[in-house]
Amino acid sequence: MSEIVMYSSDYCPYCMRARRVLDAKEVRYKVIDVDREPGQRAEMRKLSGRTSVPQIWIGERHVGGFDDLWALESRGELDQLLTTDS
Repeated sequence: MSEIVMYSSDYCPYCMRARRVLDAKEVRYKVIDVDREPGQRAEMRKLSGRTSVPQIWIGERHVGGFDDLWALESRGELDQLLTTDS
């Protein structure tokens, strides 16, 4: 299974939605809280080119934010991505 990393904020409704999707898939993921670790927000921006949270990686692939994650789910592509070894 691919490693999943999500840069997140505690008070972000889109972060909460992304967590619900991943929790429903019963996959483990690492959350990097950009509020508690401010330097991580700069790292996220450097890696993704985006400033908003969540920013999600599955393996080496930058998925993007919640809308991008949900689009993968809606097209039936998320399960395959989650189970692909990276």
